[in-house]
Amino acid sequence: MLLAELDDEIVSHRLFADETRARAVFARLRAEDPVHLTQAKGYPPFWAVTKLADVTEVERQNERFLNAPLVFLLDSEEYAQRMKDTNGTGQYLRTLVNMDGAEHRAMRGLTQAWFMPHNLKRLDELVRSRATEMLDLMALTGQCDFAQAIAPWYPLRVVMSLLGMPEERHPDLLRLTQQLLAPREDQPQGDSADLERTKKKLFGEFAAHFHALIAERRAEPRDDLATLLVQAEVDGRPLGPMELLGYFLIVSTAGHDTTASSLAGGLLALLQHPEQLARLRREPQLLGSAVEEILRWTSPVRHFMRTAQEDCLLRGRQIRKGDYLMMCYPSASFDEEVFPDGHLFRIDRTPNRQLAFGFGVHACLGQHLARMELKAFLAEFLARVQDVRIDGPVTLVASNQVSGPKHLPLRYTMAAT
Repeated sequence: MLLAELDDEIVSHRLFADETRARAVFARLRAEDPVHLTQAKGYPPFWAVTKLADVTEVERQNERFLNAPLVFLLDSEEYAQRMKDTNGTGQYLRTLVNMDGAEHRAMRGLTQAWFMPHNLKRLDELVRSRATEMLDLMALTGQCDFAQAIAPWYPLRVVMSLLGMPEERHPDLLRLTQQLLAPREDQPQGDSADLERTKKKLFGEFAAHFHALIAERRAEPRDDLATLLVQAEVDGRPLGPMELLGYFLIVSTAGHDTTASSLAGGLLALLQHPEQLARLRREPQLLGSAVEEILRWTSPVRHFMRTAQEDCLLRGRQIRKGDYLMMCYPSASFDEEVFPDGHLFRIDRTPNRQLAFGFGVHACLGQHLARMELKAFLAEFLARVQDVRIDGPVTLVASNQVSGPKHLPLRYTMAAT
């Protein structure tokens, strides 16, 4: 098969529903054409960047390669519709992942210290209590679809608690964030205009919850993340309504979707490698390195896009101003030059230069919180769950944006108390 024949697979959402095939496609690209000009039917041309050194090089040069106008790859129809609707900006709502330069630094700086490890220590009890709640739910039945019933709820309840969102609103917000981030196969049928109308309706419902929260915090400030944002200023002015909504959207969605995928994918990896699970039970001091390996192995963000601002060379390939580049994170995290035995799942892997959180100024703001959540849940899980096994077909989300297990049926017994 010629490399060009892989182009339609590279853009396919379905590729990531088949982990074996996805890894084979990217392994071939790394070996034969690491910066691959991809010309898939129905998509604008772009460069697929598949090796860790090249992904980090692009992300290091954040003024040469911008996030705008595309964060995720769109097919030609979606791209045309979005550009028409947004006067060429490609952005319906500006969030941190859409921003570059001074604007990005200023907006990220509002909460960066809040998400640093020294500050997160005070949240340890909250995160552990949410993990305990999830294990209490598991204990009621002895079986569950972990990817549906547990993995999304745990980080959602953590992040909504940090924001101070009332618990009675959590179920509706989980529904809305899942629908806003739904992969193509789970979206309503229709053309691009229909899909955009549906998403605008969902966003309106989502916004209503946060408009209410904003009003509540202005009237009664508290020691929570929502109050910090409501009171924040950039260049001496408070954030406007759309800026606040953009911040709440990225915290709410990125704060639970990727962590849920890592948690379900990490548990699946441990069950598929029972010798590693047994070792983690024997050696709980390996929990930190196990979490890093889970992040490498799952790499739930499948790609982000960058746009070149000038002509340049990347691994000898001529990149032109305006060209799109796809940062292929799951590929980078299996790069043979960095991980010679990367095909092995090893909970003691150190060092581990995984790129699940990206790199440079756009590295995930909530990465330390995500690590904290994964460690807390796995510690509670290992202490309370015994004889766990997969109890039915496992399926993966078909999405080239964020994906992981869609269904992970488990059967288990709880430890005696």
